[in-house]
Amino acid sequence: MPVPTTTDDNRSEQPLRVAIVGYSFMGTIHAQAWTTAPRFFDLGRGVELVAVSGRDADAARAFADRFGIADVETDWRALLSRGDVDVIDICTPGHLHAEIAIAALDAGIHVLCEKPLANTLEEAERMNAAAERAAARGVRAMVGFSYRRTPALAYARRLVTDGRLGTIRHIRAQYLQDWIADPTFPLVWRLDADQAGSGALGDLGAHIIDLARFVTGQELTGVSALTSTFVTERPLPTSSSGLSATTEGDPEDGEVSEPLTGRVTVDDAVVFIARTDGGALATFEATRFATGRKNAMRIEVDGSDGSLVFDFERMNELQFHDHTLPAEEAGFRRILVTEPGHPYADAWWPAGHGLGYEHTFVHEVADLARDLAAGRAPEPGFADGLRVQRVLAAVSASADAGATWIPLDH
Repeated sequence: MPVPTTTDDNRSEQPLRVAIVGYSFMGTIHAQAWTTAPRFFDLGRGVELVAVSGRDADAARAFADRFGIADVETDWRALLSRGDVDVIDICTPGHLHAEIAIAALDAGIHVLCEKPLANTLEEAERMNAAAERAAARGVRAMVGFSYRRTPALAYARRLVTDGRLGTIRHIRAQYLQDWIADPTFPLVWRLDADQAGSGALGDLGAHIIDLARFVTGQELTGVSALTSTFVTERPLPTSSSGLSATTEGDPEDGEVSEPLTGRVTVDDAVVFIARTDGGALATFEATRFATGRKNAMRIEVDGSDGSLVFDFERMNELQFHDHTLPAEEAGFRRILVTEPGHPYADAWWPAGHGLGYEHTFVHEVADLARDLAAGRAPEPGFADGLRVQRVLAAVSASADAGATWIPLDH
């Protein structure tokens, strides 16, 4: 079984050989990212998508043909013994993450795993332990918090690191969507706790927890939370793909009957407050019921010397207030984060020509490939994913206990 290395000259000349597990929404955007990254970034080596694994052979073959992938496996375990896989990219529902990632790392194969790292804290701990074992052999693991690679957010981190905000006092983070606000939307896997682990908390909340850590460099030290499930029964789907699904009743006497329903077993929304190890107060909100909001992932950070505001629905912009200026000059100003000096921007288009959602994944795999070529540990690693998982577990425990304050030990 292969143990990738960056010190073997013959191996470094080979393309980075990637196998993707999963072919739906995340699988598609990851495949696009791997295909695009070497065309815009110097990765130190080429990239080859060698296989895709999925339970439905026909769907996996259609995916493979779309991206020029030669081989299809219907059991991900076959990827471990092929001998031509350097990276396994896990794009499956959360309940499969731990088994696949641990097996791949133990087999000497690098891993990129979608967020949240796992469905449970125990799984995340086992995954991180596997990543630590693998790291001793030069095998790397990264968790896919792709929003870190948004140029405006990477620039926001730079402003904080450079001291432009002074002492951080407030963090406000939101992730607002409305894709299941319709109570007739079907019961897709993301609404099933056995597959997804949690609802808005893990799917959306994990992103803003990691984002708060990334931008401010601070860790949460305790939380108090509430969750709610607004629609408890939904129609069972006849088919689903990504964030869309269809349903229909059973035909009877030429008419369509009411569809069968199932129980929603995850949260629809979560709110929580927190403190950080830097002394800041933080508020978080994640919901799939914010009608009119499609992908409003937002963060506002207030410091003694300035503030910043970001909204992913305006992803090429960052609002920045410099509080050290005279009052007559002060106020929020719009920074268009497309200049060559901004993070990642120099690889793309002339200034003012914005990027999109898919570029965050291109940046993600480009950073991973370059780290592997250089023998560096990629960020965020599984330890970062574990830290987020501890927050998710604490939020869930607090909500179950009626918003009880739950301290966090990092």
